[in-house]
Amino acid sequence: MEKTKKIAVMSGKGGVGKTTVAVNLAVALAAEGYHVGLLDLDLHGPNVQRMLGVSLPPSESEKIVPAKYGDSLKVFSLAMILQEGAPVIWRGPLKHKAIEQLTRDVEWGDLDYLVCDLPPGTGDEALSTFQIIKPDAVIIVSTPQKVAGDDVRRAINFVKRLNGRVLGLVENMSYLICPSCGEKIYVFGKGETEKLSEEFRIPLIARIPMDPEVVSLSDEGKPAVVYKRGTTIEEEFKKIVEKVLSL
Repeated sequence: MEKTKKIAVMSGKGGVGKTTVAVNLAVALAAEGYHVGLLDLDLHGPNVQRMLGVSLPPSESEKIVPAKYGDSLKVFSLAMILQEGAPVIWRGPLKHKAIEQLTRDVEWGDLDYLVCDLPPGTGDEALSTFQIIKPDAVIIVSTPQKVAGDDVRRAINFVKRLNGRVLGLVENMSYLICPSCGEKIYVFGKGETEKLSEEFRIPLIARIPMDPEVVSLSDEGKPAVVYKRGTTIEEEFKKIVEKVLSL
């Protein structure tokens, strides 16, 4: 993976839609013709498989052959090899070893980009990812709430402490479009992500609106960038893709 550009998608807080951003970013990059890998490193709550509706193909290879979404996206999530609903009860050293194995034992092939979906916070998985995978850049996902901003500040400082690069902030669930009048409703408030952007001099690269349909699409394994073409959601993901391609 020497020539592969590795992008980690982080959030300081859970429930901000980090996996939705990681999945749709990977799909959007693949749609541009790049060879992309999507590695689900949220070991305790792997959701990538459900959001793409994929499963591992039968294989006799000694390595794990990842699932495929379309022609250019390879996907691996721990959920693909665990019994449904089985908890992962691992301490830090086991997580570190698992991440080593997932980068070494999965048959990724030649990739242009590897998108890593990390769990919320700055725990073992995030630290091991920086030590083993060494991401070229990090995208941090937040919502407009101050409580999310507090945790994002910690995530930014974590990346800076490890000499990493924050490529940009993504504000998810930025606003809701009123179905009756078309006005923007700021359900979680507004302005917090802009403050973080100014404080750390990190670009705010996308504001993704809330859309109830995205929830049902994700549950059905249908990424928004494919099934919501021509919408603001697709436009905002294109901004993230443009930023990634600038690396």
